[in-house]
Amino acid sequence: MNPQAKLIFTISLLLGTTITISSNHWIMAWAGLEINTLAVLPMISKSHHPRAIEAATKYFLTQATASALVLFSSMTNAWYTGQWDITQLTHPTSCLILTSAIAMKLGLVPFHFWFPEVLQGSPLITGLLLSTVMKFPPITLLFMTSPSLNSTLLTCMALLSTALGGWMGLNQTQIRKILAFSSISHLGWMAIIITYNPKLTLLNFYLYALMTATVFLALNSIKASKLSTLMTTWTKIPPLSATLLLALLSLAGLPPLTGFLPKWLIIQELTKQNMAVAATTISLLSLLSLFFYLRLAYCATITLPPHTINHTKQWHTNKPISTLIAILTTTSTMLLPISPLLSSIM
Repeated sequence: MNPQAKLIFTISLLLGTTITISSNHWIMAWAGLEINTLAVLPMISKSHHPRAIEAATKYFLTQATASALVLFSSMTNAWYTGQWDITQLTHPTSCLILTSAIAMKLGLVPFHFWFPEVLQGSPLITGLLLSTVMKFPPITLLFMTSPSLNSTLLTCMALLSTALGGWMGLNQTQIRKILAFSSISHLGWMAIIITYNPKLTLLNFYLYALMTATVFLALNSIKASKLSTLMTTWTKIPPLSATLLLALLSLAGLPPLTGFLPKWLIIQELTKQNMAVAATTISLLSLLSLFFYLRLAYCATITLPPHTINHTKQWHTNKPISTLIAILTTTSTMLLPISPLLSSIM
């Protein structure tokens, strides 16, 4: 892609995100979402491969439908209440339509079908943007409207997302699809707590973005898109494979790594809200996704016999990327000791 075009699309992406997260008027928030969608489409389809074009088409249709529902929800609320303020979403029908629209934008069950296909057809760096940056504006809208949302509906969607994300990721061999179902599963943890403690949702998203960035950048450095490719990396770049192992275990939520911190706080908050059954259910369902995280971690550290490895090909990463991965790994695996402080803040 032309560097000037890439710069324009990146600036547009940042501009759309900033407009949405800083606005308190529905039209401005909708405009920011549309700018985001239009900015990321060329990044998805830049390879001109049929799968990339298909992914861009699916992404455009889904996001356009979700944005139309956001606009319809805000217009319905303004019709009945006379308010265009995002925090004044009080009409029940508008709340229901908005929840469906945001679920479609995020990829929550039952609106999740587009996300694995789009991520599979995108480059790894674009997949990182779709999994982190593009989810931030919709989560911000959920955060601002959380007092008005239907907690029962969100809890059901959250449990289904965690179950389906773990279940459908079990038999995948494409790493990008595994990470897509991982994202769906993590969204379930964010959705179940949004109406009770919105700050915990943001904390969960920040830590998820940190850990996912580590995994995507490491995979991009070793050019691994399938499990079979991942199994040959340990003999070529052992430090990067060890880094990927730690990041995957942290993403799985294993203590004492950072990924355990948001799950611990969410389970604690759900128990305080007399939702021990939901907390137990989502904890058990997350064991499904733990299996494919462990499989990925095993593939990243397995050493194949010498005759199956092409020793002539070596991967080299430039120093800034390696330094960035090292910093992200440190922060995505070593934050658990500050959990008492975060627990007191939350």
